[in-house]
Amino acid sequence: MIQTVVRIVTLMAVSIAFSESGFANANPDVVLSGEITRADYNKYKLLPFTVPAGTRRVTVEFSYDTRELKTTIDIGLFDPHGLRGWAGGDKSTFTVSDVDATPAFSPGLIEAGEWRLVLGVPNIREGVTAHYTARIVFSKSLDLQPVAGTVGRRWYKGDLHMHTGNSDGYCKSSAGEKAPCPLYMTAEAARARGLDFISITDHNTVAHHNELERLQAHFAPMLLIPGREITTFYGHANLFGTSEWLDFRTLDPAQSRNSVLANAAKLNGVLSVNHPAAPSGEICMGCGWVEPEKTNWDDVQAMEVVNGPEVESRFSGIPYWERLLNQGHRITAIGGSDNHQADIPADQPRAIGTPTTMIFAESLSTTAILDAIRRGHAFIKTQGPDGPDVEFSAECNSRHFEIGDVISERSAPVQFSISVRGNTPLSAEVVRDGKVEKLELKNGAADYRFINDGQRHWLRLNVRDKDGKLVALTNPIYINFGRAQ
Repeated sequence: MIQTVVRIVTLMAVSIAFSESGFANANPDVVLSGEITRADYNKYKLLPFTVPAGTRRVTVEFSYDTRELKTTIDIGLFDPHGLRGWAGGDKSTFTVSDVDATPAFSPGLIEAGEWRLVLGVPNIREGVTAHYTARIVFSKSLDLQPVAGTVGRRWYKGDLHMHTGNSDGYCKSSAGEKAPCPLYMTAEAARARGLDFISITDHNTVAHHNELERLQAHFAPMLLIPGREITTFYGHANLFGTSEWLDFRTLDPAQSRNSVLANAAKLNGVLSVNHPAAPSGEICMGCGWVEPEKTNWDDVQAMEVVNGPEVESRFSGIPYWERLLNQGHRITAIGGSDNHQADIPADQPRAIGTPTTMIFAESLSTTAILDAIRRGHAFIKTQGPDGPDVEFSAECNSRHFEIGDVISERSAPVQFSISVRGNTPLSAEVVRDGKVEKLELKNGAADYRFINDGQRHWLRLNVRDKDGKLVALTNPIYINFGRAQ
């Protein structure tokens, strides 16, 4: 006979991170514990619990002992209407929400009321008593994001803009015909290019987020960051790191775009304006970010300044971004391939990984990557992951500053250090407040001294190949910067 004890625990702080090892959770809302003996052999036992109103996600962590004695306990989950999934003995941790669910479980409405864990006992020996514990967490948000194994503090390379068959991505079918492209093929192409992370950003939907979670363990350590491309009539933007609903419909042309940005800011993700200088109209519906003077840039964390092959063409986002920097906005420059065809060769325009965004993050996790983007710790390799590696740092009053940092010493001189490493001859330029100054590299290195006049400035680096093509660009180091004046 199973003896079940239900204990309600006050939830003070719940932090859930999905990885290969499962959910880290020390503060469950409900704990179900008990014993199983031979009397429970070949039987099913129901463990009821109550899901409160407002719950968006239910997460279960299940454990038991005497496995070494061949005890086997299967586990399933029922909501008030029926089966939500059956893990058998394969999974010790699982989650369900209205958007995503662990493999073997179904996403869908999280309805308040009585739910049940179901334990099946296909084997337990005579004389053995097994002790089990189920820890259950109720979350009012969808802030469970897939993360790969933590690797450490370093530069990571990735692509932050691509599409699959969940929107308008396509590739060749087995019959050689154009067909909606499976998400799996996009992830495979990214892995083949050696990327550390990608974000798949299908249009105005999170339908692909469930598949991202299901594929994460297979593609680890490459990180699959949930994203979507918000398409409005007045511009497009990627939203990374959240599956929460965002109403993208611009119902009032006078105010709605800023309302979308404000609502996105509340979701704790990162919002990046895409291809801001692209044409808008019949060629590309709403693609360019029009009327920047009417935009509340405080709600924008990043900008896609390199979109596929548009590096220094008339559709380049770099001048658009630099104008905003000169107005005092701190917006992180990133790049994205905007790939819509996963099977195109790596040397073709808009291949996955071209451009590559380099992110200096504390770990390879969604949280760490997005935090690094917010801080501006990024540079772009315009031709892909094999482009030049760049170091751009500064010293001021014995303090060290990296790409994206802010120097607030209003009178002290600033000494910049530059290092560029690549397989071909390279040159470098310092861009100061939009004005370009060529540098003389000696063995790939150079110094640059800036006399601080107490005013607001930004300085960043361009790297060019022997033909003058821009192959890398950094975010700035900012001097005396705050919000736009």
